[in-house]
Amino acid sequence: MSEASTEQITQQEAATTGMLIAYHAQQAPERMAVTTVYGERTFGQLNSRINQLARVFRQAGLQPDDAVALLLVNRCEFLEVYYAAMRTGLRVTPINWHLTGDDAAYIVDNCEAKGFVADVECATTAQQALSQASGVKIALAVGGEIEGFEDYEETVDQQPSHNIDNPTSGSQMLYTSGTTGRPKGVYRDRVALRRAIAAQAGAAQAATQPAQAAPAPAARAPVATAAGGAAGYNPDTDRTLCTGPGYHAAPLAFNILSPIAQGVGIVMMDRWDAEECLRLVAEYKITHTHMVATMFHRLLSLPEEVRSNYDSSSLRYVLHGAAPCPVHVKQAMMDWLGPVIYEYYAATEGGGGFFIGPEDWLKKPGSVGKAPDANNNKIVDDEGNEVPQGEIGTIYFQAPQVGRFEYYKDSKKTADSYMGDFFTLGDMGYFDADGYLFLTGRNAETIISGGVNIYPQEADNVLLKHPAIADVCTIGIPNEEWGEEVKSVVQLNEGYSESNEMAEELITFSREMLPAYKSPRSIDFVAELPRLPSGKIQRRKVREPYWAGMDKQI
Repeated sequence: MSEASTEQITQQEAATTGMLIAYHAQQAPERMAVTTVYGERTFGQLNSRINQLARVFRQAGLQPDDAVALLLVNRCEFLEVYYAAMRTGLRVTPINWHLTGDDAAYIVDNCEAKGFVADVECATTAQQALSQASGVKIALAVGGEIEGFEDYEETVDQQPSHNIDNPTSGSQMLYTSGTTGRPKGVYRDRVALRRAIAAQAGAAQAATQPAQAAPAPAARAPVATAAGGAAGYNPDTDRTLCTGPGYHAAPLAFNILSPIAQGVGIVMMDRWDAEECLRLVAEYKITHTHMVATMFHRLLSLPEEVRSNYDSSSLRYVLHGAAPCPVHVKQAMMDWLGPVIYEYYAATEGGGGFFIGPEDWLKKPGSVGKAPDANNNKIVDDEGNEVPQGEIGTIYFQAPQVGRFEYYKDSKKTADSYMGDFFTLGDMGYFDADGYLFLTGRNAETIISGGVNIYPQEADNVLLKHPAIADVCTIGIPNEEWGEEVKSVVQLNEGYSESNEMAEELITFSREMLPAYKSPRSIDFVAELPRLPSGKIQRRKVREPYWAGMDKQI
């Protein structure tokens, strides 16, 4: 497509070249695309800004498959950077702005970022990341000045806004914390990803047709597509509320990429707040959103007189996942909002996940649904043999044949994650007689608090630096609101005494080097931690007493 061309592009062409927003700008330039506390954009305005930034990247010398890192809160520029990368064949990595400067710096350097766009709200972290990264050709500051960065607005405003020449679809690489060591980039080949996007575009088009027009089987396999198809978006009437941070895989997929792909405007919350969520639903007549169980709990905890102040009747599709949801909490949400609660169980790494609508869930309370027909997900025992229906084992996802993930620059971790054509998150569960999956437990190495994965080894590694600690085992314990909270069970060195003061000292020590959400909220002391003959701590045994009597060992 020539820069001066006014030739109309089709939705299929747009999807395979990273030009979906250009397509929607062509169809409805005045339609709202994104609204935030920092500003808003129509599809026409958003498309123009994306074109301008795409030219900035190209003039800086960035080539297809080069990386762009973004460290941005929920603002319009998040979409501009993401889609400018997607339009120019770049590999984009959103960074968790809760991370310490050291971890953020590691990601910017490890992803081999040639471009880096950062928010003034993260200025200190951004400066540290830029100083430690090698190879950054252009660094842009959004919302104010950051030393060492060019001003985003001034730089972008200098460029023409019409559609760029020779667009090519890019890719994303999200980072997931490892059970040990540094975060790992979940990488997919750009060309293979383009094929998957093309398949999803066909599904997206089918999803806007009458209910009987089902997507093609190949496009129906990814759980994101299944969820998108069930959403039944109508760009003329629908609005989506993004309740979580854009850098997180689930809000990015379900509250940004999915609705935007179909021309549906999004409202992005700056920070989560239960009453503010209801206010935005009422003000913008929100039809779709994604939440985690903690958000459900906080909404339900609002006084009835507060909830009744806001009209939530526009909601018809509330998707949740990322963490287990207690049955009574989900039932209470159904009682309040009606049968509009949908659920998925899937992995950042891809594969065919599980999906369940409200009607099925009400028949099978607690289930996370069935696997897509195209994916032979399975449950196996410790020897890798499939277990009979009703028997608990480890859940394995079938990896996609096209666009299969690998951990960036870590071939050993990639190989260790697969069992043939399958991979696991370490979760435990069983299939009932009708093929519905029920989760019963999880690998003790992972804590899920408020929908966020936390790996206890990170807290262990920090606490072991304290002179009082002989050894430590960090675990997740039950929390009604968050699902789990972080606790460290500590074995002290001789000469140190168990006390509330010592516990507070250790918590403070941890928070000096880790984000608060990864640090223990409480400390327990023991004389001796349980170990295997090899000397390895048995984390599951440490965890078991705290979960005794619970219905589900999440």
